[in-house]
Amino acid sequence: MREVRVRFAPSPTGPLHIGGVRTALYNYLFARKNGGKFILRIEDTDQGRFVPGAEQYIVESLTWSGIHFDEGVHIGGPYAPYRQSDRKEIYHQYALELLAGGFAYYAFDTPEELDTFRKVYESRKETFQYGPQTRMGLKNSLTLPPAEVENMLNTGIHYVIRVKIPEHETIKVQDLIRGEVHVDSALLDDKVLFKSDGMPTYHLANVVDDYLMKISHVIRGEEWLPSAPLHVLLYRYLGWEKEMPEFAHLPLLLKPDGNGKLSKRDGDRLGFPVFPLRWTDPKTKEVSSGYRESGYLPEAFINMLAFLGWNPGTEQEIFSMDELVEHFGIERVSKSGAKFDVEKAHWYNHQYLSKKTPAELARLLIPILKEKQVEVCLEYVEQVCELIHDRAVLIPDLWTQSHFFFLDPEEYDQKVVSKIWKAETPTLLNEYIPVLESIGAFTKENIELHTKEFVQAKEIGMGNLMNPLRLIIVGTNAGPGMMDMMAVIGKEFIIPRIRQGIEKIKI
Repeated sequence: MREVRVRFAPSPTGPLHIGGVRTALYNYLFARKNGGKFILRIEDTDQGRFVPGAEQYIVESLTWSGIHFDEGVHIGGPYAPYRQSDRKEIYHQYALELLAGGFAYYAFDTPEELDTFRKVYESRKETFQYGPQTRMGLKNSLTLPPAEVENMLNTGIHYVIRVKIPEHETIKVQDLIRGEVHVDSALLDDKVLFKSDGMPTYHLANVVDDYLMKISHVIRGEEWLPSAPLHVLLYRYLGWEKEMPEFAHLPLLLKPDGNGKLSKRDGDRLGFPVFPLRWTDPKTKEVSSGYRESGYLPEAFINMLAFLGWNPGTEQEIFSMDELVEHFGIERVSKSGAKFDVEKAHWYNHQYLSKKTPAELARLLIPILKEKQVEVCLEYVEQVCELIHDRAVLIPDLWTQSHFFFLDPEEYDQKVVSKIWKAETPTLLNEYIPVLESIGAFTKENIELHTKEFVQAKEIGMGNLMNPLRLIIVGTNAGPGMMDMMAVIGKEFIIPRIRQGIEKIKI
């Protein structure tokens, strides 16, 4: 049985889109499920679109996401190098093989000459395509005398090597998600495979590398489906049909309204990140937000992505990476596009945060406290996290939901003040302070007992005391249970805060 070997092969042309992370994830899950190998290959044949720092960003993003490789540009392996610009001498021999077999040809048309042809076709409201219908009227080794071709090659005239697409053939692509796809060769053009600068194009390098690296399955985005017929032809032309990998083209990630593909340009414009990590454009210095910096947990991010195009066939929605490996199967990947749902992304993160222990949450909150220059002991932070563990959606919410445990309110919500602060409230609170001072062990139970006795003696409802007390301690009418908060914050901080509130709040 053939060993399962899959690859994720991004181009370093900018930050990695979450659709790319999903493609890497599905490859990873497929490899692990089938006891195979997962490879990271960098496809940088288009040097004109190379962006400094993009390769490092790709590696860091996938590492943060918990997606790990067996071989790759960053760790090496038996089929190194894994960066295509380091392999360019490999591709030329295969381009020559295609030429020798009559499956490719030299083309010497200049960009200006091709542009002239395009304008002529546009004037007739037609689309120019360099292919079976036009190539015999263009400047290439199919139309020029062999001696002239030889002379042009020897004198260093710019050329490209194009594949020779067959005429009138139905090309079949077997896809694990979409079934058998039929494409008329008349719809294809003679793609450039190799350029005179010594660099292959994506198509040739992709097929050669997949063959040499013994890739068994190509799992990639739907946008590559139109290229699949050409790749099938290249496997045939190079005599590798029996070693050709199986193909699976994943559905698109769509905008939340389902209207079009979720693109890199949508980052922040729609109110949520489309990149795993924050990205600063090296040219414009424009900053795009990332899931990590926005406060998402990597395990929640991955769980959310897994369900954008795949489902386990059950009601279960929360899956660890190991569980995803166990349940994943290409047969349950959808053919139709998956709409991104930001509320569902929030839901996933909330589920994972709420299940963390106070100690785990404290480790997430402490870096925020350091940024705020708040110094407290770890035990106190864990006590706070115990009370707010189910209130945070994103990691920064840990601070939003707990800041009043660490800092006195700087202001008070005026809407709440006008609603609950009465003329007699300061007197009531001043009378309550000695009750708190009299409590020995300042526990939730003792605070509750003494407070109930005070309220009963005053013959007032608990809300008459608790509502203004919450306003003073928190700054608004939010937060965990009052007795819990008071016990954690402590008598020595609660009483001065009450006095400060009495002094500052005016109606």
